[in-house]
Amino acid sequence: MRLLDHPNVVTLKHCFFSTTEKDELYLNLVLEYVPETVHRVIRHYSKMNQRMPLIYVKLYTYQICRALAYIHNCVGVSHRDIKPQNLLVNPHTHQLKLCDFGSAKVLVKGEPNISYICSRYYRAPELIF
Repeated sequence: MRLLDHPNVVTLKHCFFSTTEKDELYLNLVLEYVPETVHRVIRHYSKMNQRMPLIYVKLYTYQICRALAYIHNCVGVSHRDIKPQNLLVNPHTHQLKLCDFGSAKVLVKGEPNISYICSRYYRAPELIF
């Protein structure tokens, strides 16, 4: 994650390890703060029986494409878990940031990639059956 430096990808501020009383080791990530997710924004409009304004849909879509183009082409990483809960958004500036790289994989030419890693409701149709 330290390699990622793009306006539409969440920034890793700091990381550290901690242990529990049972000597379990945990990696802790400190990320930049972004107050909302696309999922919560969509839910907000849905509760008000409204559609999200088309300008925001277009703006968010553009920013998602920018983030994915960056991580795929510049860094060589596949996210593998794109969903509204993993898209952070600042409701004041409408800047979107891709987060949660827990399922991400560095793409290596010639190495097979397992494509079945993703959230159930956001799987590609060819992976469902």
